Amino acid sequence: MLQKFFILCSGADIDLLSTCANGERNKYAGIGATVFFTAVMAFIASGYALYTVFDSLYAAVGFGLIWGLLIFNLDRYIVSTIKKRDGFKAEFVQAIPRILLAIIIAIVISKPLELKIFEKEINQVLLEDKNAMTLENKAQLALQYNPKIESLNQDIATLKNEIAEKENETNTLYDTYISEAEGTAGTKLLGKGPVYQEKREKHDAHLAELQQLKTTNAAKIKTIEAQITALDADYDRAVTQSQPIIDGFDGLMARIEALGKLPWLPSFFIFLLFLCIETAPIIAKLLAPKGEYDYKLEEEESVLATWVAQKVAQRKLLLTTDAEMNQKVYGQLKAEEELHQYKKQKAEELIRLQTDAFQNIHVKNL
Repeated sequence: MLQKFFILCSGADIDLLSTCANGERNKYAGIGATVFFTAVMAFIASGYALYTVFDSLYAAVGFGLIWGLLIFNLDRYIVSTIKKRDGFKAEFVQAIPRILLAIIIAIVISKPLELKIFEKEINQVLLEDKNAMTLENKAQLALQYNPKIESLNQDIATLKNEIAEKENETNTLYDTYISEAEGTAGTKLLGKGPVYQEKREKHDAHLAELQQLKTTNAAKIKTIEAQITALDADYDRAVTQSQPIIDGFDGLMARIEALGKLPWLPSFFIFLLFLCIETAPIIAKLLAPKGEYDYKLEEEESVLATWVAQKVAQRKLLLTTDAEMNQKVYGQLKAEEELHQYKKQKAEELIRLQTDAFQNIHVKNL
């Protein structure tokens, strides 16, 4: 039962193969088993790849089953269409397109399994990429907010500088009127005279202006600091909102790119493994000697080709004979047409003679 199933997978003629020796049936059962298990691996590989994309077990199994059946049908077709010839060169030439197709199938099958085999290494590469993307994302967002924050900080610094300059002026006036009272500067008269009073009033006016400036600028600084706080909050919110996109950067394409950053040799050997598996049925048919099944199949094809050639030759002969007969028949009809024209001509001459005679009789009577 199992042998019949694998023979069915090989694409061989079961009825014809049943008339062959047991060794011949085992050979095609082995080829069919290779085709079947290649399709199974294609199902597993595509199922994993689609699960990575859709994150749904049912979708992965459904599409994986379709892909596995497609690969099974292609492999079965490839193996069944390779016919054993009298020379290896002719067999190899007809197998070249099938080998190229097998290479493409091997690449498609091996890539998802490589992603699964090197999953831990790929996760490490993705983690590093995500960290780099996070830093780059923060830097890009900072370019949107930092100029505004720096401008507002500059405004705060300007307001504070105004207060500092006013304080310096007020302190200078304070030192001036104190020195005047002590007699160490100005008029150098000890005591609080009119000059001292004038300088004291000037200092007090600047001091009042300083207090007013501090109050006004403090309110402005508070407003600007609130704007800076709002911008910082917007920046943090933008980083938080964009982070899930970066965290979700682990799809199929991202994993394939991460796999490309790993050493190529292990992946290449896995590809070679699947290439050997995929091309094994083709190579087996190319290397296997011409067996009993091949001779019987060639005999049936020869009988069919001979029968078809005979039918074609008969149809060509029938067409030629029919054309000759038609030519002969229409030739005869053409001769009869000429006789008809001759009879018609003579009848016309007779009618003319009768008409002339009738006219002559009437002329005489007149």
